[in-house]
Amino acid sequence: MERTDDDAAVAMARDGDADAYEALVARYTAVAHRTAVLFGAGDEADDVVQEAFVKAYRALGGFRAGERFRPWLLQIVVNETRNLHRSRRRRSGLAGRLAVLAPDLPEIDPPDAAVIERERAAALLAALRSLPDRDRQVVTCRYLLDLSEAETAEVLGWPKGSVKSRLSRALGRLQTALASLGDREVVADG
Repeated sequence: MERTDDDAAVAMARDGDADAYEALVARYTAVAHRTAVLFGAGDEADDVVQEAFVKAYRALGGFRAGERFRPWLLQIVVNETRNLHRSRRRRSGLAGRLAVLAPDLPEIDPPDAAVIERERAAALLAALRSLPDRDRQVVTCRYLLDLSEAETAEVLGWPKGSVKSRLSRALGRLQTALASLGDREVVADG
């Protein structure tokens, strides 16, 4: 019975019936939330589920008749949770790289850590923006986008062997730029 209800709700939602999609959301929110939590979304499970439902709604046109809605939706939830993990790794990786590039910044008590983290990120971005285009591009691809050397070479249209040497020089310039910022207050661009 549920399968038929899902098929009908999906068909009506495709035709613009918001109530039909709302019925699907009501039916599958709990299992979607549980899936996000089990796959490691933690406190951000609600955000993951909300994004998954938005993406599912946008993708209804590509939903194949005869497929089951529940597994299709849960696959989107799992993918969104993976995206969350990648985002977390990038944020923590950025913080780690900043700590390596600017090791003389003082250790901070945990309550102030978020404020300092934002200041460090703003300093890193300001220093990155001050670099020549090629340097900024190679650092961005390798560290901010987390691309491999081969992927970086492909994206930038450079020979593979050039990425490593250009990256090394760019990191040296970035470290110098960070040091030159010194005690100046860094204001992040909006």
